[in-house]
Amino acid sequence: MSNKTITYTKKFPEKPITMIVGFPAGGGSDLLARSLEKVSIKHLGQPLMIVNKPGGSGTIGLNELVRSNPDGYVLSITTPEAIVMPLYGQAKYQYVSALDPIAQISNASIAMVIQADTPWQNVDELIQYAKQHPGELKFGHSGIGSVTHIIGERFIREADINIQQVPFRGGPEVVIALLGKHIQIGFVPIMAIKEQVLSGALRILAVASERRISDPKMDQIPTFKEQGLDIAFNYRYGIAAPKDLPPEVKTKLSEGFKSMILDPDFKKDMDALGLEIEYLGPKETQEQWLADNTKLAKTIQETGILDRIKEQKN
Repeated sequence: MSNKTITYTKKFPEKPITMIVGFPAGGGSDLLARSLEKVSIKHLGQPLMIVNKPGGSGTIGLNELVRSNPDGYVLSITTPEAIVMPLYGQAKYQYVSALDPIAQISNASIAMVIQADTPWQNVDELIQYAKQHPGELKFGHSGIGSVTHIIGERFIREADINIQQVPFRGGPEVVIALLGKHIQIGFVPIMAIKEQVLSGALRILAVASERRISDPKMDQIPTFKEQGLDIAFNYRYGIAAPKDLPPEVKTKLSEGFKSMILDPDFKKDMDALGLEIEYLGPKETQEQWLADNTKLAKTIQETGILDRIKEQKN
């Protein structure tokens, strides 16, 4: 983390702002960042420069953000991995305290998705198959310890089945593996697979949210809870900066990103991706981070997921 003193200028921003994405191009975080990029000049007066730094379930990009100068010119898209990875002792920093939130952008549903030509029509049919063929099925996720991994492990526990986990570097790699039939199940954010689902290449069996997706093209997809499984977690996307931004810079960024997030053109992009905008300001985002931190810490302890992930990490 930088200890440099940053001089604020009223002309901020005077140059493009780097937006780190800790996942590969084409994934949920990347698509969201590029939608923000389209409206950045209109609301900030400077473009966003998207830089993908995939790996470590998002922590490689977050580590670079923490080490960046707190001058407002380096930001990052955040996901719940910023909260959960330190809980395993696998991250260099406690991101909840090492970063300054700028805004929460949206909530996304995590989907359990399968190949469209597989015979299972609902979660129960998949569970019955898995029980009859223990260890045969594989599920893909965005990296050991990621939220998609947690949801997959929670599904295994709730369903009392034996299926294998396969880590990838992000949602796009999971989708490629699914389409190539290297795995049978994927846990990914809706926005990373909406196109393939609507085209008929992939099919969603359940979403891990409290309520169904509001998109009329996908509102027929049931939640896990509707199918008798206690699995629900909202996947929140946000924006963060290094700690200790000058107050004037933080205010300018928070006001600018609020305008961007509420821009009708940005909303159209989010609707097309299947993302529901749920804006929160810096203070409210920090409070949400702390609440999610408590919830996730309790979940991974009570379910035994923490020990299992540590074993798999080793």
